[in-house]
Amino acid sequence: MQHFVRPEGAPPVNGYSHAVVFTGAVVAVSGQVPVDGQGRLVGEGDAEAQVRQVYANLTTALEAAGSTLEHVVKLTVYLTDLQDLPAFRRVRDEHQNPAHPPACSLVQVVGLVHPAFRVEIEAWAVVPTSS
Repeated sequence: MQHFVRPEGAPPVNGYSHAVVFTGAVVAVSGQVPVDGQGRLVGEGDAEAQVRQVYANLTTALEAAGSTLEHVVKLTVYLTDLQDLPAFRRVRDEHQNPAHPPACSLVQVVGLVHPAFRVEIEAWAVVPTSS
């Protein structure tokens, strides 16, 4: 169960909530990077292709844990180049409910574990209970 908080008087946001209150079981998903199921880099030099693969990996991990992208309450996004922000936002907006976006932190980093990685995303999500 989630409650998305948009406090009156807080600054406007673009694609995230100021806070998310949640109850129930929670799953923490490690940072996902742009590699496929065989460990191969996807989208070398293509930020949007890399973000798409990262979201595919997030989806796979969440589903294996009994959750979905719909139940994500917090994202932490690491970009090596802020020029990739529009690509991230395009893909993010395809995968989340704009009425209930998760809390989010976005950080520009000097590099990630592999020099060709442009993005890494970690997530916290609620595991929905059966009714």
